[in-house]
Amino acid sequence: MQQVPISLITLIAGVLIGAVSLWTGQQTEVLFPVQASEQAPLVDNFYSIMLTIGTALLLIVQGAIVISLFKFRRRRGDNGDGLPIEGNFALEVFWTAIPALIVIALGIYSVDIFQQMGGFSAGQSNHLAYHSNHAIAATLTPDRNQKLDKIGLGGNSNHSHKPVDLEVNVTGMQFAWIFNYPDAEITSGDLHVPIGADVKLNLVATDVIHSFWIPQFRIKQDVIPGQPTELRFVATKTGTYPVVCAELCGGYHGSMRTQVIVHTPEEFQDWLTTNQVAENNSSSVDI
Repeated sequence: MQQVPISLITLIAGVLIGAVSLWTGQQTEVLFPVQASEQAPLVDNFYSIMLTIGTALLLIVQGAIVISLFKFRRRRGDNGDGLPIEGNFALEVFWTAIPALIVIALGIYSVDIFQQMGGFSAGQSNHLAYHSNHAIAATLTPDRNQKLDKIGLGGNSNHSHKPVDLEVNVTGMQFAWIFNYPDAEITSGDLHVPIGADVKLNLVATDVIHSFWIPQFRIKQDVIPGQPTELRFVATKTGTYPVVCAELCGGYHGSMRTQVIVHTPEEFQDWLTTNQVAENNSSSVDI
């Protein structure tokens, strides 16, 4: 019986591994929540590439292990030692260089995506130092707080000076999110935004570190006491989506949840009008 050339087996295996890996990498719609912001496709495309590469590596490594288990297993009656293989320099260089190149390429690509989403500019520094044994918020005087640069997605110099359609002040506290619309003088427990609007959130924390996360928008930002933080996004799909705290912040961390409601422009204007009337009526009653 004629033996199949190893080169042909390698070619077929490579084609199958490539096809399965590419197919798996395109399944982000199944694995991820719905895309509801302009930032979401950037994150999903990056994850798709990592999933494709990871699937290929998994199949190659596990395939080699399975083949070795059968091909090089000890046969019945074989009590001898294995082959005295000391190493293969070319192979060692290969399996060191390829992963290194993959990690470097993914790192460069991830930084590019982070900057497209409004992350730090190249060379930008945002390191802060505080006295030990003091709460961060307690060590900051108002003057010092004003000198701090904003951090977060949309907080770099390339994005922070661009005009926004809607600005919302967000306060994180144990264990709730409070949303204040300064232009409309409305305070709400839910975040309401119009579809297609460039929204800027000014995030502050009053006690401990929280993390503002909207899974469907693919955005998550730590909120640190005493550190001005900015988050910008554009919603692309109407609906109601969860807002959760993704940083362990205390005993009721799991209940620190609310929602973001993406309206059509007309619905958002109606919401503003209705709540402005409610706020005015509440102020009149208080007086």
